[in-house]
Amino acid sequence: MTILQQLEDQLRAQPSAWLVTGAAGFIGSHLVETLLRWGQRVRGLDNFATGKRANLEDVQKKVGAEKWRQFEFVEGDIRDAELCSQVCAGVDYVLHQAALGSVPRSLADPLQSHSVNVTGTLNIFHVAHAVGVRRVVYASSSSVYGDHPDLPKVENKTGQPLSPYAATKWMNEIYAGVMHRCYGLSAIGLRYFNVFGPRQDPDGPYAAVIPRWIAKLVRGESIEIYGDGLTSRDFCPVINVVLANLLAATVRTCPANAVYNVAVGQRTTLNELYNLLCSQLRQFKPELNFPPPQYQDFRAGDVRHSLADISLARQDLGYEPVEDVATGLTKAMDWYLAHLDFIPSC
Repeated sequence: MTILQQLEDQLRAQPSAWLVTGAAGFIGSHLVETLLRWGQRVRGLDNFATGKRANLEDVQKKVGAEKWRQFEFVEGDIRDAELCSQVCAGVDYVLHQAALGSVPRSLADPLQSHSVNVTGTLNIFHVAHAVGVRRVVYASSSSVYGDHPDLPKVENKTGQPLSPYAATKWMNEIYAGVMHRCYGLSAIGLRYFNVFGPRQDPDGPYAAVIPRWIAKLVRGESIEIYGDGLTSRDFCPVINVVLANLLAATVRTCPANAVYNVAVGQRTTLNELYNLLCSQLRQFKPELNFPPPQYQDFRAGDVRHSLADISLARQDLGYEPVEDVATGLTKAMDWYLAHLDFIPSC
């Protein structure tokens, strides 16, 4: 029996009430879908700043009418403290995913990133304690490691943040610690490493690299690589993030106010990613021709290398990656191709 199956059996045996913030987002919608499939009661909160109604509609289709009745959606903003208090009431666990992501976005508007990511998160922490939520699991980021040179990244060794976005996630971890020490809040942070998968936005200036590159390659356009292509990332299929969230919420013996890396533990350069995407796309569309990448100057705020040590999550949470990069891309490619509006569904 896999760890996913074990966790599903555990949750089905003891159904709980969950709040997912950012429920209409990429990661949030996957959490909602899994929880509903596994017989849980779920409340979702989203203001649609980056989330999409289409993501929730997709979840509704996949889980069916009966399970969908166990979902309550509230449209609103995590910066609204009164609303946060309302949506946290009666909830056992909070999976806090709502945020303004993207390093470039935070460089363009640091005040907005701080307002949403720091003030909004503190609202969630404060009201979760006030209404007696058992545990908050919140999304941190590998960007917290900043300029620390060591590889792989280990939770207790961080450097200076290199962007306003990274600073907001670092502040989330600081506030989680303060809320635990001052008020006894049980909160676990998850440092995500370059998550990808179905429902990830392929459009817009802040789209993640994998869907953005797929869109360009299918169009026959040259992709841009910032730097020499040797920049590396620990790309993580979204199913691994779902698993880590649910384990972190329900694990019984866990250090207070802990933070864990969530990744595959494999390093892929941007050049390797380009070749892997070309290879997989040829299996779906053999007629495609791919122009060579166009190399640009390094981008401000970007981390040069990222590779996670996931041994602490293995030890404390029982976490084990379900999919690696290649498997995750294979499973996600149908969705990526079917949701690019310039090509027909596969």
